[in-house]
Order: sequence, then C-alpha cells, then structure tokens
Amino acid sequence: MRQLVQACYRPKSAGDVPALLELIREHVPTLRSEGLATDREPVVLRSEDGSFIEIFEWESARAIEAAHTNPVVAALWERFARVSEYGTLADLPEAQRPFGAFELIEL
Repeated sequence: MRQLVQACYRPKSAGDVPALLELIREHVPTLRSEGLATDREPVVLRSEDGSFIEIFEWESARAIEAAHTNPVVAALWERFARVSEYGTLADLPEAQRPFGAFELIEL
C-alpha cells in the first residue's frame, strides 16, 4: 500500500538554504529512479521558522525499508545531513494553531 509522508528539514544556517532546496529538488526524482516513490508530485512548504516540509508518496512500506539500505539514497541523505536537521511538524509554530498556514514553495 502506498504511503503519503512528510519530511521536515531545518537548515543548519541561512547559507545552507540554497543547497537544501537543491537537495529537496533531487529527493523525489532520486527515489523514483530507484523505484521507491510514486509519480505523485511532491508538495514543498516553508514554515515561518525557515523549516521546509516535503510531502511525497512512497510506493509502499517496503519501499521505505528498502530506501534505508539503498546506497544511492543513503548518499543523498548524507548530503541532507550536512545542511539540515530533521524535525517534526509538532516543532513548527504553525502546528501550534488551528489552520496553520505555510508558504508554498515552487521547485
């Protein structure tokens, strides 16, 4: 069964934002090329605190597991770790209010 998920990335510094956006652009196409993500277009949002939320669809729960042993994906995720930290939606200011609005980012 397909799985729609969100990932939350907080840039380590303002100078890391361009590199992080480039990685977000690469992320789903890389997962697709490895047979792990669907053709559903990802949605990318920016929080008022500067975090980015990426919403995309995995092919299955097995695809998620396979990503964690895939060397191509691991290399991409290592690049993410150099410029960002992972967070949760609960960490974001918008999650503290009903109907929190995010800035839509066009990649």
